[in-house]
Amino acid sequence: MSLTKKTVLSRRGFLRALGLGGLSVLAPAAVQARAKGSEHELATLLDLSRCVGCGACVAACRQGNAPKFPEPVKPFPAMVPARSKPEDWSEKREVDDRLTPYNWLFIQTAEVDWKGERVTVHIPRRCLHCVNPPCANLCPWGAAGKQDNGIVRINDQVCLGGAKCRDVCPWKIPQRQTGVGLYLKLLPRFGGNGVMYKCDRCHELVAQGEQPRCVTACPFGVQSIGPRPEMIERARALARDMDGYIYGLEENGGTNTFYVSPVPFDLLDAALAQAQAKGPGRPHLGTVADSMADESNLAWATLLAPLAGVAAGTLGLIAGSNKDKEDGHGE
Repeated sequence: MSLTKKTVLSRRGFLRALGLGGLSVLAPAAVQARAKGSEHELATLLDLSRCVGCGACVAACRQGNAPKFPEPVKPFPAMVPARSKPEDWSEKREVDDRLTPYNWLFIQTAEVDWKGERVTVHIPRRCLHCVNPPCANLCPWGAAGKQDNGIVRINDQVCLGGAKCRDVCPWKIPQRQTGVGLYLKLLPRFGGNGVMYKCDRCHELVAQGEQPRCVTACPFGVQSIGPRPEMIERARALARDMDGYIYGLEENGGTNTFYVSPVPFDLLDAALAQAQAKGPGRPHLGTVADSMADESNLAWATLLAPLAGVAAGTLGLIAGSNKDKEDGHGE
């Protein structure tokens, strides 16, 4: 296995981040594998010069993924401490101008002056499915994980809604819905306050060899999906042809989503900020360093990997037992 220089830590620096002094510690294979990535991962390419902002992808995503959306139990348990507030989108399901637990894809629109012209660029936004995702590496309960095909998913049967995934995501993608999930069965007043939701790239369709709904629904061929190396080549060729720019190839150490734009992304990001079109639930388009190259994050990932696996397995058994009882198969 080979890692980039950004990801590889000096032994001394790594141990210092762990606070273990002169102890000899090796990163678990699971953490090393997450850092490596795979040539067989799937990546999506979005040609922003083609997007007209019609919203067909948004509608297809909402309709197709509706069975996965949360149905919260109300009233919500009072949380301890009292400053912990519920995040409830169940009465605002129609919101489609930002990411929510009921809207995993939305379109940002930026207007910029470029090469003497006023240019409008529409940008479909959802989870970028990072090659080395901090949400999966740093979830203490093992609820977030990355599949071999590059899809990063949150297991809603295990997630306790602690929002660590959102905290460590450079774009703050995952969104929480209170009143659903395992925390209601375990510690309803002290738990994580719900379940986190985000794009799962229509994993059930991809597993059958089909394409995600947003890809097939687009009438203008904005998106394409394929093996990551192939998509990288196509993104670079497209950028050369339009004298354009790529986003997602290097951000956060590399993602499995590539945007190609005829306008520089720093201008698009500034335009979004000026239009107040970025913020909570509205990801930025700024530069992002490789978060998992940070010594502290990699140290935590190393410690959490075996613990998160055990936690996920245990919580999965609890969730399964609760479901059996609800279905009338338990005692």
